[in-house]
Amino acid sequence: MKLNKKWLLSLSFAVLIAVMAACGDTEESAEDNNEDAETQEEESAEEGEGEEAAPEMPEPDLEGIPDVVAEVNGEEISGEEFETTYQGQFQQASMQSQMTGEEVDQDQLKGQVAESMIGTELLIQEADNSDYDASEEEVDETLDELVEMNQLESKEEFMTAMEEQGMDEEEIMSQIETQVKIDKLIADEAGDTEPTEEELEELYDQFAEQQEQMGGEDGEEAEVPSFDEMKPDLEEQVKSQKEMEASETLVEQLREDADVTNHLA
Repeated sequence: MKLNKKWLLSLSFAVLIAVMAACGDTEESAEDNNEDAETQEEESAEEGEGEEAAPEMPEPDLEGIPDVVAEVNGEEISGEEFETTYQGQFQQASMQSQMTGEEVDQDQLKGQVAESMIGTELLIQEADNSDYDASEEEVDETLDELVEMNQLESKEEFMTAMEEQGMDEEEIMSQIETQVKIDKLIADEAGDTEPTEEELEELYDQFAEQQEQMGGEDGEEAEVPSFDEMKPDLEEQVKSQKEMEASETLVEQLREDADVTNHLA
C-alpha cells in the first residue's frame, strides 16, 4: 500500500510535532493523574458542587472518509493522508473553540483541509515541473529551522520524532527538499516582499489597539512594546503575509488548468 506523506507540507512539521508533544504529555502525566485522582475528588467534594468541570475535548469525526479524498492531475490524496492532516487541524480548531465557546464545524473544516491539501499538491507538482533545485546547504538550513521551530535539541531528535510517526530519513529529507523548491517558487511569485514603513506602522497600530482592548477587558493597562522593539517581528509578519497571498493566487491560477476531483466536495 502506498503511504504518501505530502500532508506534511500542507500542515508543516510544526503541527505534527505539536500533536506528538500533546500525546506525549498525556502519556507521561497519566500515572500522576491516577495517583492524584482520589485527592482531587476529595477536594472537589469539599469545595461543593457549584463549580463545573472543564469541558471534554471533542473527537474528530472520521466516519465516511473515502479511500481517495481527491485526485490532482492523476495524483491521489489518500484518505489516510487526509485523516492524519485533519486530526492535526481539528486539535487546533478544538483548542480555539474552547476559548471562543463556538463548536467546531467539522464539515466546514474537512472541506478546508481537503482544499488545502489540493493546493499543496498543485504547488508540489509545479515546483517539481520547474527548474528549481535544492542544494544540500539549503536542505540543511531548512532542517535546522524545523528543529528550532519545534524546540528540539538536535537534528537527531527531530529525525527520531518523525521516524516514530512512520517516516524514514530518506523520505523526510525528500520532503524537506520539496519544501525548499516550493519556497523558491513562492518567493519568485511574491517578488519584492520588503515591507514599507507605512505597512509596518499600520500593523503596529493594529497590534497596539488589540493589546489596549485586551488590557481594558482585564481592567489593567496593557504594556505595548515600542515600534522599534517590534520592528523585526513586524517585518517578518508582513513578508509572510505577502508570500501567503502570492501562494494563494498561484494555487488559484494552477487550479484553473488542473484536473481536480474532490470527493469530499
